[in-house]
Amino acid sequence: MKKLLLPVIVLAVVVLALDSCVSSKTVPYFQNIDSISLAPSKGLYDARIMPKDNLTITVNTTDPMAAAPFNLIIRNSLSATNTSVSSGYGSLQTYLVENDGNINFPVVGKIHVQGLTKTECQDLIAEKIKPYLAEAERPIVTVRMSSYRVTITGEVSRPTVVPVTTEKMSVIEALTSAGDLSIYGKRENIILIREKENGEKEYHRLDLTDANIINSPYYYLQQNDIIYVEPNKVKAKNSSIGSSTTIWFSFISIVTSVASLLVNILRN
Repeated sequence: MKKLLLPVIVLAVVVLALDSCVSSKTVPYFQNIDSISLAPSKGLYDARIMPKDNLTITVNTTDPMAAAPFNLIIRNSLSATNTSVSSGYGSLQTYLVENDGNINFPVVGKIHVQGLTKTECQDLIAEKIKPYLAEAERPIVTVRMSSYRVTITGEVSRPTVVPVTTEKMSVIEALTSAGDLSIYGKRENIILIREKENGEKEYHRLDLTDANIINSPYYYLQQNDIIYVEPNKVKAKNSSIGSSTTIWFSFISIVTSVASLLVNILRN
């Protein structure tokens, strides 16, 4: 019996040893924050418009009729027995930024918006529509990026796609939205995958244990960024032995039970 129990004890010790290998030094974020300057992080972040962004654009003027041609509305309809009736309510038309960086805006036509911030885009559209309005009108243009989102996957609690309604999200906020890293996630080697304006992909490695990440140009995420958290060596080892360990535990448990039963029968 002692010989049969020995493999079980050995395997249990191995698994516990692997789990204990996660160093507490690799877990805390911003470990050197008391010894660095955060001055380089000064300044407010503004997202820039990229191809394939969806923009919601509204124009307001003192005379509502003057702004109407620039506010395309998708009308909702109610249908019954082949009869369609407009409900009078609807949603604003969104504008897809084409690969050439242009949108096709009502009355004005094509406007190049790629690379602009939201404020710059608002000012540009306001200038473009002024010739079509009364001289006294001062149009107010509001632009929103309605398709801004980032993806978080890998060793996090809840892999997810996060919509960013504020058009500003840091890598820390994104990871928090996914339930933070698991204990097996590599905090010093987060992979950020980004698509540039010309469609070229690039990647960057971020270290959450180094407070200098706050000064990094990649601290704030762009639309469609992907964050991947790699598993550490402990998780890799556990996964490599996980299935075989389960099988061996089951097999040894059965053998031990049968042996115990036979010993009891022979004693009787």
